[in-house]
Amino acid sequence: MEIRKSAEDYLEMMLMLQEKYGYIRSINIAEELGFKKPSVSYATKRLRENGYITMDENNLITLTEAGMEIATRMYERHKLLTEFLVALGVDLETARTDACKIEHDLSEKSFKAIRKHVENNDNVKIQK
Repeated sequence: MEIRKSAEDYLEMMLMLQEKYGYIRSINIAEELGFKKPSVSYATKRLRENGYITMDENNLITLTEAGMEIATRMYERHKLLTEFLVALGVDLETARTDACKIEHDLSEKSFKAIRKHVENNDNVKIQK
């Protein structure tokens, strides 16, 4: 099943929130992404229907295995591409913004080549 870029962004943000707070709430997603709560509610409903997340009785969100796989892949791409662009001399804020755009459209083959290059060069430090 093909997943849309916006869904990838939501799942990636959910993983980031999980790491930051230890939990995921819709309001935090809305705040971080700059979206209105109804938009986030619609998106989380769709993600739940497609099996990427679950929500408990307190409306706390949990990534399913499928959701976690996508979120982890996108977050890894984002971090590596950000650090790669910074190593090229791009300022951090621009690098983050550009990495977010690139991470969705970059082929797996090109991403692996960039990762290999980064791993073989000491001047590029990837955040863990």
